[in-house]
Amino acid sequence: LKQGKIDCVIIDEQPAKAFVEKNDDLKILDEEFAVEEYAICISKDNKDLTEKINGALAELKEDGTLNQITANYIGDDTKGTCPYESPENVDRSNGTLTMATNAAFEPYEYYEGNEIVGIDADMAQALCDKLGYELKIEDMEFDSIINAVQSGKADMGVAGMTVTEECLKNIDFSDPYTTATQVIIVRK
Repeated sequence: LKQGKIDCVIIDEQPAKAFVEKNDDLKILDEEFAVEEYAICISKDNKDLTEKINGALAELKEDGTLNQITANYIGDDTKGTCPYESPENVDRSNGTLTMATNAAFEPYEYYEGNEIVGIDADMAQALCDKLGYELKIEDMEFDSIINAVQSGKADMGVAGMTVTEECLKNIDFSDPYTTATQVIIVRK
C-alpha cells in the first residue's frame, strides 16, 4: 500500500488504527467494510476441547473477564489500566494447550519485547486458567494456523479467525468471543 502497488488494505479496525497511528501517510476510510465475529479454531477431531472452550468462554463472558481483557487494550478510559492476571493457585494439571497465532495484529496479538501479548493472548490465558492448562503460544504465518491445528502441531488457533463456510469444511470453531469491524486503509 505504501509503495503504491495496491490501492487499499481491508483489515480489522483495531490493527488498522495501530498501523495508521504509526504511518501518517495512511488513513482509514469512514465507511465500514464488514462486521465479523471472531472465534477460536479447533480440530474437528477434538470435539471435547471445543465443548470445554465454549463452556469456559461462556463463563468469561458472564463474569466480565472478556470485557476487562478487551478494555485493557481498546478504549481511552481503561486502556492499559486493567491487565488480566491469572488467579493464584491455578491448577494446571491438565497439561499444555498450544495456541497458534500470527502476532502482527495489535491489539489482538503482537510482540512486547519477546512476549506475545494482546486481547487474544490474554483471552487464551484466561481460558487455560479456567480449564487447568499451561498456555504455550506459537507465532506463525496466518495462513499456517488452520494447518497447524489440523495436524496437531497446535491445539487451537486464535488470531482474529472469522468463521466461514469454507473454513468449516476443514476445522471447527468455538462460539464467537468478539465482534470486529473491518475497515479500509488507503494512502492519503
